[in-house]
Amino acid sequence: MGAWLDIGWLNEIPVRGSRTVQVEGGDDIAIFRTGENKLFALLDRCPHKHGRLSQGIVHGGAVACPLHNWRISLTSGEALGEDKGCTPTIPVKVSGGRVLICRASTLKAAA
Repeated sequence: MGAWLDIGWLNEIPVRGSRTVQVEGGDDIAIFRTGENKLFALLDRCPHKHGRLSQGIVHGGAVACPLHNWRISLTSGEALGEDKGCTPTIPVKVSGGRVLICRASTLKAAA
């Protein structure tokens, strides 16, 4: 097994949107693409009430949870503003137009 999981083409992830990757026996991973064309991957679960972050709206470097509008940093996974909590981040990169996420971090975060 390689160190990186190929999850598809970059152009399959909408700008200011997300795509999810199912993890057997664990929580899904959400891959976000910002308006600046940067990619981030987080466990698809808000630290507050476990809302699916992939269903939230991407604003700059954060995503708003669809349940209670908590803003979660795409870089650190930390809740922003007055809110407290963190969701695990997953290393992500693009190679040849393909999006890759770190296998070990994905398995650890989703467990």
